[in-house]
Amino acid sequence: MRIEEMSIPGAFLITPDQLSDERGAFYEALRCDMLERAVGVPFQPQQINYSVSKRHTLRGIHSVSIPPGQAKFVTCVRGALRDIVVDLRIGSPAFGRHQVTELDAVSGRSVYVPEGVGHGFLALTDDACICYVVSSTYLPGTQIDINPLDPDLDLPWDCPQEPLISEKDAKASSLAEALASGTLPDLHDCRTSDAARTALVRAPSERQ
Repeated sequence: MRIEEMSIPGAFLITPDQLSDERGAFYEALRCDMLERAVGVPFQPQQINYSVSKRHTLRGIHSVSIPPGQAKFVTCVRGALRDIVVDLRIGSPAFGRHQVTELDAVSGRSVYVPEGVGHGFLALTDDACICYVVSSTYLPGTQIDINPLDPDLDLPWDCPQEPLISEKDAKASSLAEALASGTLPDLHDCRTSDAARTALVRAPSERQ
């Protein structure tokens, strides 16, 4: 597989190498050892989530506060979607910037979303299914929601009609409002969280 850093620091695009024949195809979707070498911090899956969406459904922009923090490995397992990551880390040189990736079940491409970076997507097909492999379990009250239609972010959803969006997302804070309220993570806190996870993973082997 090819693992390439995106324009958002710490976010990566993963493109699998597929073995195809007349029966179909096989590929490795996630290799934690390869991902960790590229990312530089451990990725230990704690929960797997799926969401199924109608065409033109818009979900996001979502992140998780630190602590507990949450990194995501996002894959489209049916249909196609327009995936967008947004840097929400105060102090990041890419704060407020975004990157768009087209994900679909045929290519098997995935996106690694680090702690402190927001994520959202637009379903491009009916019955689109997205899989999230995440590094922490769900903890009520820790989610950060940013309005995906925030005019200051001006995210290129390019939806040909009014998107289907939840009431929660439609009423979510703008980036400026979230910044003023003090709910966004600091880049230093994200790095401290990464360092703590690295130390926790290495500790058992160091004691042997």
